[in-house]
Amino acid sequence: MAKRPVFEEVSDPTATSRPVTTTGMIDAAPRGARRAIRLWLMILFVMVLSMIVLGGATRLTGSGLSITEWAPVTGTIPPLNEADWQAEFEAYKQIPQYSQVNPDMDLAGFKEIYLWEWAHRLLGRLIGLVWAAGFVFFLATRRIPTGWAPRLLGLGALGGLQGAIGWWMVSSGLVEGMTRVASYRLATHLGLAFVILGLITWYVLLLGRSEADLLRARRAGEPKLFSMSTGLMHLAFVQILIGALVAGIDAGRTYTGWPTMGGEWIPALIWDPALGWRNFFENPALVQFVHRMAGYLLAIFAVVVWLRARRSPHPVTRGAFTAMIVAVAVQVGLGIMNVIHASPLGLALTHQLGAVVLFALIIRARHHARFPHETSVRGTIR
Repeated sequence: MAKRPVFEEVSDPTATSRPVTTTGMIDAAPRGARRAIRLWLMILFVMVLSMIVLGGATRLTGSGLSITEWAPVTGTIPPLNEADWQAEFEAYKQIPQYSQVNPDMDLAGFKEIYLWEWAHRLLGRLIGLVWAAGFVFFLATRRIPTGWAPRLLGLGALGGLQGAIGWWMVSSGLVEGMTRVASYRLATHLGLAFVILGLITWYVLLLGRSEADLLRARRAGEPKLFSMSTGLMHLAFVQILIGALVAGIDAGRTYTGWPTMGGEWIPALIWDPALGWRNFFENPALVQFVHRMAGYLLAIFAVVVWLRARRSPHPVTRGAFTAMIVAVAVQVGLGIMNVIHASPLGLALTHQLGAVVLFALIIRARHHARFPHETSVRGTIR
């Protein structure tokens, strides 16, 4: 056998080209229109946020029962002449809220509360339209990334459920003996709105990075910090539900002192034996007391989570949790101001908007704990 030179290249003499290098399955999978879908979801986020704030204004102005029927299609158009307005007003006069709360209301006053509720329902319809148009377009053009269709479809299903729950809530205030919607139904309605908002926030964050990048980042994630921030998110959600109960029975305008309630650390009327378990939904003293205590607990736990996040090796993660704790401080301050001033419309809506911002920032911080941005020694994000 002839000897080969030491540096002889070993190759197939029949080969005409080198084999093509293939990438992994993640890179090979269709990426879809991640940027476009992310922008669409961000538009939906702003619309849902506006819906929450407008819903708060509807509740605080006592407008939620001004439209006494659920007409998903025909209700899009408001009354266009005096006869139509009078017909709507006559329908409103048949419910207990008019006879017991607004017996002196004239047609001009009715128009004011009607337009608040009509705008709230119209925005809900527009959200459904924007979702449907976007989803059908991305689905028809096959631009939805692999595995994302069920998630995006789920948002639409939750939106449809939200509309049904909205009417379930309104209908509770139209029956004999009720002058406003049931507080627990209001809490359900608001809670689902925050679920939708939270999912949109999480999806926007996920779509901001490629699947390969998320997989690499997850290996560097901080499980303990992620778990703590998940607990903080759940506690914030519970506090939001309690806040809805406060709004549902105007408990925020009952005790206006701080840090005490009517000069008492624990109000004497905190339990009414006649109400039993309904104290947790209908007793203003107990509902506001629970809201205050949950707020203190949330603030303390947020500080604990923030202190843990300060030990994170990732600067972006630390920054996300710092933004969260600043939002907590602002929200606590807004809550105290609302109590002191008996929840005027502008301040109450600012407090509600603060809850949205805080909830989104907690989810953002949680995302960074799960999928941190790795940084080099020089501080550049990879």
